[in-house]
Amino acid sequence: MKLPRVECPSCTRPIAAGMVAGRLSKGRLWRHDAPDSRRDASGLLLSCAGSLAIVDLPCGQMEFAIDVPDPAEAPPPTDDDMALF
Repeated sequence: MKLPRVECPSCTRPIAAGMVAGRLSKGRLWRHDAPDSRRDASGLLLSCAGSLAIVDLPCGQMEFAIDVPDPAEAPPPTDDDMALF
């Protein structure tokens, strides 16, 4: 699944946002590094202050695959067909 990209409120970079359970229009930004400072004084990596923030997801039209054949119109199985499970 491709996650939508949302502008981080702190660093203004486009960051992937995963959905938040129970809140269809909200998402949580993925953890990402700050663009200007990569390490602190002790050498540890720093995350951007906007990491893990809850943001509004972009609304868009849902896409459906229309080229998928109808299972009701599928030919009946033959002896050569192998069961997957």
